Amino acid sequence: MRTVSIPLPTVLSGFVAVLVGYASSAAIIWQAAIAAGATTGQIAGWMTALGIAMGVSTLALSVWYRAPILTAWSTPGAALLVTGLQGVTVQDAIGVFIVANALIVLCGVTGLFARLMQIIPHSLASAMLAGILLRFGLQAFNSLNNALLLCGSMLLAWLMLKVVAPRYAVIAAMLVGIAIARLKGDIVTYNINLSPVMPEFIAPHFSLAHSISIALPLFLVTMASQNAPGIATMKASGYSLPVSPLIIFTGLLALLFSPFGVYSICIAAITAAICQSPDAHPDPQRRWLAAAAAGMFYLLAGVFGGSVTGLMAALPASWIQMLAGLALLGTISGSLYQALLHEAERDAAIVTFLVTASGLTLLGVGSAFWGLIAGGICYAVLRLSRRT
Repeated sequence: MRTVSIPLPTVLSGFVAVLVGYASSAAIIWQAAIAAGATTGQIAGWMTALGIAMGVSTLALSVWYRAPILTAWSTPGAALLVTGLQGVTVQDAIGVFIVANALIVLCGVTGLFARLMQIIPHSLASAMLAGILLRFGLQAFNSLNNALLLCGSMLLAWLMLKVVAPRYAVIAAMLVGIAIARLKGDIVTYNINLSPVMPEFIAPHFSLAHSISIALPLFLVTMASQNAPGIATMKASGYSLPVSPLIIFTGLLALLFSPFGVYSICIAAITAAICQSPDAHPDPQRRWLAAAAAGMFYLLAGVFGGSVTGLMAALPASWIQMLAGLALLGTISGSLYQALLHEAERDAAIVTFLVTASGLTLLGVGSAFWGLIAGGICYAVLRLSRRT
């Protein structure tokens, strides 16, 4: 039987992708669950179910398509639920999850979403990706304000290894950062409990009012702010895969896990970009191994779902911000290059980039969607004007 060897930088890319995903929004998931009145044990079970569902979907899709396909929970969706679930019961929340995920499956089955994604120009997809990732680059260097020794040491280690061993630059930054943080006493581990928590089945309760006021917005926000950027990110990274099967598979898996607290499983954008970059593997055909490694780390995070928030809190925020920024530098620069490559499309691309980076939110939908809309309008108008 043929074995597949995975280089250390590739494994690290998967680890960093999962670390960034959990560090950036795990707390929001807890807030949404608390808003629905979930107990501490139920919340831990939700985190377990989410980790297992993301691990299974990431592994299955990456291995099947031999492409770096990462899945994630919907962070904008979780933010919506923090306010939307106020005053509802846990059973009502589960009903909302089931309705929203069923709508996602229906969207994939009809093929409407796939047809919409096919018309997005490559330059706009790249510009949108650069706009999404810009804040991670800015956060990394802004962290020098409050943690100069820690983040400056990480940056210096990254730069030195970029000269002699580029593929290990992020690894060096991570290890140096851990060493400095430990010496400074910035790693707090006394509140961490590594006991596994089994997900709890919760019988759903369906309400037409909640389906319209919570489930429908959750569906729209998830598709517009998570799945659309995720598919566009794959396209910008050079991976053109059939869209509908991805949406159907992730939607069905989320639907299956809904009674255990899985409110969404989507195609990832930000974390996927880490595994789709040259730093993950110089060969684009081998970058799926980074996603497969991320799938394994997802499963580990799922098994210890109850301790994820504690683990995130144990690490300095500035360490996570600098590590994420350094891991995404290559993707940010590559995306900007692709976005501005064609002179005729630059104006539309820069509009997409700026609107996406602005953080604009309208009607509960995030800036990535509106960046594509604004850039698409500019692209169509400017292209039409050149024909006349």
